[in-house]
Amino acid sequence: MNDDLRNIILGVVAAGISAALGWLARNSLWRRSLRRKQAFFGLPENSESLLVVNRDPATSEPAVHRFDVFALLELAALIKDCGANLQMVTQDNVQQGFGERTEFCVGGPGSNRRMLAHMSAMLPGVRVNIDPEPGPDRGAFQIGTERYRLDPGITEYVLLARLTAGQRPDARPVFLFCGQRAITNQAATRYLARNHERLARKHGKNSFVLLLKVVNSQAYGPDVVELVEDVTRAAQAPLPPAATETPRSPQRTS
Repeated sequence: MNDDLRNIILGVVAAGISAALGWLARNSLWRRSLRRKQAFFGLPENSESLLVVNRDPATSEPAVHRFDVFALLELAALIKDCGANLQMVTQDNVQQGFGERTEFCVGGPGSNRRMLAHMSAMLPGVRVNIDPEPGPDRGAFQIGTERYRLDPGITEYVLLARLTAGQRPDARPVFLFCGQRAITNQAATRYLARNHERLARKHGKNSFVLLLKVVNSQAYGPDVVELVEDVTRAAQAPLPPAATETPRSPQRTS
């Protein structure tokens, strides 16, 4: 074997070893990222999850708003990425507790009875005005002493929450997407899909409640979303008896 052939063979072997090491490194990073994602969502491989579907309050027929359908599709993709299974049920057909399997609950308390039950049990500091009569406070959020009014198509709010039941270390989380309009539910699911790694680093497996603002949805759809505030403490504390009635237009916080 001459020197040229030997160098060619050594080069091919070195390239093969480098490619194999690179593949192993990428595979290791992917698996580590997947484990963190599964831990955050409470979705280990082949686990079961529950996707609770709300109804469109604008119709008397059992229907789902198209933006809520988009939100459900985004959540289904997240669940599939984790290698988990999902069961989709309507908001009036859920009769079970929480903590046994991860749950994703979409829609405000006016269109989702399951959301109303979760908020009553775990978010006593939050009230949503579900009065069907027109008025300046229709759809408004009361969180602690602050009120956040809806300006349709311009400024709209949505709560994104990850909650766990009690202190059980193995309890699966409940994710809430409680928006003032259907498009804000989709905005919250999209925000979670884009930011779950950052949220996992910051909150770990702890509960959190974030207030998000959807900006100019009539022009930008569900894409422009700002974090207003982490309202976990106010949302989980009892609502003050003398909550202030002054509407608030909060600024974005970092």
